[in-house]
Amino acid sequence: MSRSGINPGLDVFVAATEEPTMRHLERSKGPLTRTRVLMMTSALALMAASAAVTAPAFADEAAAKKWIDSEFQPSTLSKEDQMKEMQWFIKAAEPFKGMEINAVSETLTVHEYESRTLAKAFEEITGIKVKHDVIQEGDVVEKIQTQMQSGKNVYDAWINDSDFIGTHFRYGQAVDLTDWMAGEGKDVTNPGLDVNDFIGKSFTTAPNGHLYQLPDQQFANLYWFRYDWFSNPDYKAKFKAKYGYDLGVPVNWSAYEDIADFFTNDIKEIDGVKVYGHMDYGKKDPSLGWRFTDAWLSMAGSGDKGIPNGLPVDEWGIRMEGCRPVGSSVERGGDVNGPAAVYSIVKYLDWMKKYAPPQAQGMTFSESGPVPAQGNIAQQIFWYTAFTADMVKPGPVMNADGTPKWRMAPSPHGAYWKEGMKLGYQDVGSATLLKSTPVDRRKAAWLYQQFIVSKTVSLKKSQVGLTFIRESDIWDKSFTERAPKLGGLIEFYRSPARVQWTPTGNNVPDYPKLAQLWWQNIGDASSGAKTPQAAMDSLAAAQDSVMERLEKSGVQGACGPKLNKKETAEYWFAKSEKDGNVAPQRKLANEKPKGETVDYDTLIKSWPASPPKRASN
Repeated sequence: MSRSGINPGLDVFVAATEEPTMRHLERSKGPLTRTRVLMMTSALALMAASAAVTAPAFADEAAAKKWIDSEFQPSTLSKEDQMKEMQWFIKAAEPFKGMEINAVSETLTVHEYESRTLAKAFEEITGIKVKHDVIQEGDVVEKIQTQMQSGKNVYDAWINDSDFIGTHFRYGQAVDLTDWMAGEGKDVTNPGLDVNDFIGKSFTTAPNGHLYQLPDQQFANLYWFRYDWFSNPDYKAKFKAKYGYDLGVPVNWSAYEDIADFFTNDIKEIDGVKVYGHMDYGKKDPSLGWRFTDAWLSMAGSGDKGIPNGLPVDEWGIRMEGCRPVGSSVERGGDVNGPAAVYSIVKYLDWMKKYAPPQAQGMTFSESGPVPAQGNIAQQIFWYTAFTADMVKPGPVMNADGTPKWRMAPSPHGAYWKEGMKLGYQDVGSATLLKSTPVDRRKAAWLYQQFIVSKTVSLKKSQVGLTFIRESDIWDKSFTERAPKLGGLIEFYRSPARVQWTPTGNNVPDYPKLAQLWWQNIGDASSGAKTPQAAMDSLAAAQDSVMERLEKSGVQGACGPKLNKKETAEYWFAKSEKDGNVAPQRKLANEKPKGETVDYDTLIKSWPASPPKRASN
C-alpha cells in the first residue's frame, strides 16, 4: 500500500543551489534476449509456421477468449462485451507488437495480481511484453523522482500514488492525461474508458481541471471494532450506567476515548486474556509520517471545509491561494501548528499511553498492523481497509461460519471538526505517465495501464485485492453476496460517507520532500523529546522552509509556492472568522464534549441500497 519509508536524503526539485542526495539506483536486470532458431524438416511444419504468421489476430482473439473464460470472471460486462473490448486492445496494440515495456507499482495484493497474471494476459492478447516490478512504495517514490530529475527513462508505466497530484501538476514532468487522451494518445485511448465511473477521479484532477493520473486501486482508513463485544448485553449495560449513553460506533473522539477507557480499565479481561481499548504505533520511523499525513489532522478538525481537500487550508495545514501554496504555519495563515493540530497530537499520545498495549509505543506500522487480528483489541481509530484480506483469515476474530466478529465503520471526528470537512484518508494508486518516456513506449504503456483497469478485468481485480476503482464494481451483485463476510467494507464504499475519505491533494507542492518532515518532527513528540506544540511548531517551520526554497528556485512556475508574510496568530484567527473559513481555529475552551455514538446496524440500514444516479459527463 501507499505506506512505506521515504528516504530522508531525497531532496528533489528544490532550489538550484542545493544538490539532491540519492541512494544508488540498481540497474535493471531484465531478461536476456532469447535467440530462437527454427529448424524445419518438413513441408507440413513450414505450412503451420506460415499460417501462424499470416493470421496473428485469430491467435490473439483465441488468447482473449481463453482469458475471458478462465480468468476474467466475474465481470460487469458480458463475455461478448469483454471480447469487444479485447478486440479493441488487439487492434490498438498492433504497431507495438514485440515491444517489451517496464512497469512498476508498490507491494499490494492487487498489484501482485497485475504483475503475475494481468501482465501475462496482456502479452498473450496484444503481443506487448510487460515486465511489471512490484517493489516497496518508498522505492517507487525514489525511482520516479530519479526519472523526473534526470530525464532518463527508468519505467514506462507507473502506478504512483495520487498523493503526488500537486507535485505532478506543478513540476510538469507528468503527462496531462486530459490532453493526452484528446491528442497524441487518442489512437491508443480505449473509447470505452469511462473516466466518470472512477470513484477517485476528483483525487487525480489538478487545479486546472485536467486529469493527471488514472486510479488503479484505492482503499480507505477507517474505524475498526469488535462487533461481538459491542453487542454484549452485559458490557452495554455497564457502559450505559457509567457514561450515560449507549455503547456503539463512536461519532466523536470523546466517545472513542470513553470506549477505550471502558475496555482497558473496566472490562480488563475477556476469556482470561488482557484486553485493550485502543491500538496504535509510535516508533520514530518513516512509517510514523503517514500516521499523520493520512488525514489525522483533518479528523481532529484542523484545516478548512472542502471535498476532496480543505480550501484554502488542507489537512497538511498548507494554505493555498489560487493555485499557489502560501504557507503552513499559523503565522502565514496555515494550520499545521494551530490548536486543532496540536490537539490531534495530544490525543494520539494520550490514548497510546493509557489504552494501547505497552509495546505499541515502540512499534512501526507493519509491526502493529497484525495486532488487532490476535483478538485482544476492542477498537482501532486508524485502521486501513487494505488489511481486510488478512483480517478475514481463520483466527480469534473470525466466527466458524466465516463471518467476522469485527466490523469497520466511518471514523469518529475530533472536537474541532466541522460538517463539510474531510474525515479520513483514501490511498489511490494511479496510472501515471512521464514525459521523459519515449512516445512509442508511452503509448504501449498507456495500453497496459488501461488494460489493468479495463471493465473486462476491474471487477476481478477488486475480488482479488478488495480495493475498488469503479462505482459499477462496488454495486455488482458479487459484492452484495460477499458483503456479510467483509465486515462493512462494501457498505462503506456504497455509502454517502465515502466522499469524506480522500487522499493528499493539490495544496501539497512537493509530496516526497514535505512528507519526510512529518515523521522526523512528530517522532520527537512521540519519543518525548518535544512537547506536541513544539513538535508542530518545528514541522510548520520546516514545511515553510521547503516551500520558501521552492519559491526562490522558481522551478514550479506560476503555481509554485509564494509565501505570505508573517503575521500574528490573532490576525489569522480573525481573518478566517471574517472570511467565513475555519482554519486556523482558536483553541477551544472544552476539547472533550459529551460522547456520542450510533448503533452500527442502524447506521448501515440508513445508507442507500441502490446505486446513486450517475453525474452527467
